[in-house]
Amino acid sequence: MTFDCTRGGGCCLAWVAVISPLLLAARSERVRRLVTGRPVTRRVVDRFVAGETVESAVRATRALTGAGLAVTLDHLGEDVRDPGQAEATRDAYLRLCAELERAGLSQGAEASVKLSALGLRVEDRLALDNARRICEGAERAGMAVTVDMEDHTTVDSTLDIVRELRTGFPGVGVAVQAMLRRSEGDLRDLAGTRVRLVKGAYAEPASVAYPTKAEVDRAYVRGLRLLLREPGGYPMVASHDPRMIELALWMARDAGREPGTYEFQMLYGIRGAEQKRLAGLGERMRVYVPYGSDWYGYFMRRLAERPANLAFFLRSFVSR
Repeated sequence: MTFDCTRGGGCCLAWVAVISPLLLAARSERVRRLVTGRPVTRRVVDRFVAGETVESAVRATRALTGAGLAVTLDHLGEDVRDPGQAEATRDAYLRLCAELERAGLSQGAEASVKLSALGLRVEDRLALDNARRICEGAERAGMAVTVDMEDHTTVDSTLDIVRELRTGFPGVGVAVQAMLRRSEGDLRDLAGTRVRLVKGAYAEPASVAYPTKAEVDRAYVRGLRLLLREPGGYPMVASHDPRMIELALWMARDAGREPGTYEFQMLYGIRGAEQKRLAGLGERMRVYVPYGSDWYGYFMRRLAERPANLAFFLRSFVSR
């Protein structure tokens, strides 16, 4: 899952120089061992990750829904190369759906899945079969499913699998990253369906992605306008940027949309007061809740998205 976490201002050149190394580090096994081996890291990770077990995911769901917020839950993991591990991820989602239903928390909840965690790097058919099983379990529990978007090399296969899933489960959603140059065309094809619009937080070459924040912002606005104006679709506005949130509210009103025909989404642990403010306005506000032990890649992308996140992490190493 990739959201924009900026506070609305321009991005300084020094910070831009930090982002790419962090995103590359998200896929470095050496850096993974260094970061995950430090006990102090756990205290910081707890800000962004609900916990490592399904029980912790249920607890977070109960707390958030009790505060008037909706949830989408991500069992963390990606780039799986072993079919057995992909099936274990599938089974973790099935257990999540069952546990939420048992706790009376499944109605209106959502599961967010990464196809690379379900075997996409092994075989498209494996990922499709595992995703279909998750959709079946979610449907039984009264939950929805949205497929996360990953790096640009997986976009075509992800959209192909989403199209197949929608033959049996038409409500399946998909995330689209505004930073990719191709995304405006993809959004036209997907308009009228459930689409989560994000800015994107993967390290991508300029040949396939807009290289500057200003260009990505403009692409996000174009995509948002397209989704909100398309009747019958369900846009999911995934951003923490105050400007984008206010613009989305204005564009929704301009398009004649009522709250509940679209929603806002933000990450667990980020801008909690704003999440509650939007819910208090009568807007549907969904929190993306990650859980599980394989948190490293997710955590590194959160550090890359916003200077305050990295500063918070670094302070933890020197504070007592």
